[in-house]
Amino acid sequence: MIQKIIKCTLLAVLLCSLIACEGQGQDQQIEYFKLQDVTLLDSPFKRAQELNKKYLLEMDADRLLAPFLREAGLPPKAESYTNWENTGLDGHIGGHYLSGLSLMYASTGDEAIKERLDYMLEELERCQAAHGNGYIGGVPDGKALWEDIAAGDIRGGGFDLNGKWVPLYNIHKTYAGLRDAYLVAGIDQAKEMLVKMADWAIWLVEDLSEEQMQLMLRSEHGGLNETFADVAAITGDEKYLELAKKFSHHHVLNPLLDGRDELTGMHANTQIPKVLGFKRIADVEPNASWDGAAQFFWQTVVENRSVSLGGNSVSEHFNPVDDFSRMITSIEGTETCNTYNMLRLSKMLYQTSYDKKYMDFYERALYNHILSTQHPQTGGFVYFTSMRPGHYRVYSQPHTSMWCCVGSGMESHSKYGEMIYAHTKNELYVNLFIPSQLQWKEQGTEIVQENNFPYEPSTRIMVNPTKAKKFTLLLREPNWVSEEGVTVRINGEVYPLEKRDGYIAIERKWERGDLLEMEMPMLLRAEQLPDESNYYSFVYGPVVLAAKTNADDVTGLFADDGRWAHVAHGQQVPLEEMPTIVGEPGELTSFLSPVDGKPLTFRITHLQPEKYAEGLELIPFFELHGSRYIIYWPQATE
Repeated sequence: MIQKIIKCTLLAVLLCSLIACEGQGQDQQIEYFKLQDVTLLDSPFKRAQELNKKYLLEMDADRLLAPFLREAGLPPKAESYTNWENTGLDGHIGGHYLSGLSLMYASTGDEAIKERLDYMLEELERCQAAHGNGYIGGVPDGKALWEDIAAGDIRGGGFDLNGKWVPLYNIHKTYAGLRDAYLVAGIDQAKEMLVKMADWAIWLVEDLSEEQMQLMLRSEHGGLNETFADVAAITGDEKYLELAKKFSHHHVLNPLLDGRDELTGMHANTQIPKVLGFKRIADVEPNASWDGAAQFFWQTVVENRSVSLGGNSVSEHFNPVDDFSRMITSIEGTETCNTYNMLRLSKMLYQTSYDKKYMDFYERALYNHILSTQHPQTGGFVYFTSMRPGHYRVYSQPHTSMWCCVGSGMESHSKYGEMIYAHTKNELYVNLFIPSQLQWKEQGTEIVQENNFPYEPSTRIMVNPTKAKKFTLLLREPNWVSEEGVTVRINGEVYPLEKRDGYIAIERKWERGDLLEMEMPMLLRAEQLPDESNYYSFVYGPVVLAAKTNADDVTGLFADDGRWAHVAHGQQVPLEEMPTIVGEPGELTSFLSPVDGKPLTFRITHLQPEKYAEGLELIPFFELHGSRYIIYWPQATE
């Protein structure tokens, strides 16, 4: 009886943590809206979502399923995809595909997407039944591998486990896909499959010592600790929380607990998912010290290790905080997967802290990194965004490119509605200025946000309660607003501003048709590299600006299925041939002037050598595709 009471209490706590955790100093819990409650309206994000839907449907489900069927001893219905999908990481895109479909279905309700998702789950369930032990996976010769691991025969390296290419990382994508199919798309079948697969993981490691576990966790393993904590929350069974802790890598966790940044040289996207797991466990348990470790990690990565568009790492690894020179010289710049995961961590941390800094970063990285990594015609995804002046980026194709950033890209462009709004019982947070329609069901209120942001620095919010309703609207006051400050009008009348922790609070009785208008004049800034070397990028409002140079020798612009086709291997233009801004650091923004008739477009002057004397045009980086470009500019005085 006592055990039953404990389990029921844990279930209540864990299910609550899936939705929200106690805010610091708040008397209510913050919650995110379901994707089903938010409909995107016309904007760059809506167009990106629609393009991503086409990309998802163009992919062949049977080719993605082939590794899973093969490993289950079932005849594949099609030949496996090539590239990373038949060279050792077989099946990882299939897991991402489950997540992408789940997010897209929740965001759009598209029936073709739902049919594809249902088919994927039906086939994977056949694979699980054929294995007979709960396992689902496409890892080549996985049965022998997992039996060796369970017996304690473990040979772990960074990207290797017993001679296989990161098999734990691989199966994490399946776990996450099943979780999303249940929690996001609402398919009960996926829950049963997920729990069975978690039980298989308990079998896998039940006889391993802590030393053996930590040896195994040297190999990249994604966010398995996060998904096992999610299973604990879903089921209310503490054994899955213990499993999550068992899959937590102490080599990364312990320095973070002590507030030490020992990340230099580490493979960045191996570590970020681990920290997502630390944070998830902290919310489920709860555990203040692990929460603090996740906060410290976020702070040092965002404030000390990220460039202006929100991304981090060079050639996938964290560079020294005091030396960003390789960021400028390397063609392998910020990795999209890293930013995808940093946004997920920001979402977790904001929910339990209410701290606006997480939303400020989220907006910056969403507009300038995530949105920019989708080709506007083909929907292809970018792996590396080089900061090297005069270089370019490569885009995936649906049937050739099976990189990790293709998998996370399928997800990123399917969930743009997730952070626009948040709420407590009677407070609505407007965090992003993305045109959208919200159904706040608990308050019987529809919110319609329309604008041409960021091309125009304002937004309009129509409030439509079914009957007059009193609640508080909290508008995020951006950190990029100019000295003029924000102006708010309600039904045409200027509203006096009451500020609360970075938000403008408007408490009133709202009536159907009330119109709120928010003007946010943008500040133009020159942002230096974090190591304070003489390289600067320009940011207008939340938008990072860049200049096209030319489209010469953009070799492999659209990737084939080569192992390294995600890297832009074309000619590297010598850095000394790139333009330098000549002037004092404090006057750089004065060298930019707006271009008439072109919103968010500036001309930059005071450039050398002489061939750049007339200057170059700066545009939002998220608009710049198929060309070489400059984001960071070297600066020198006369």
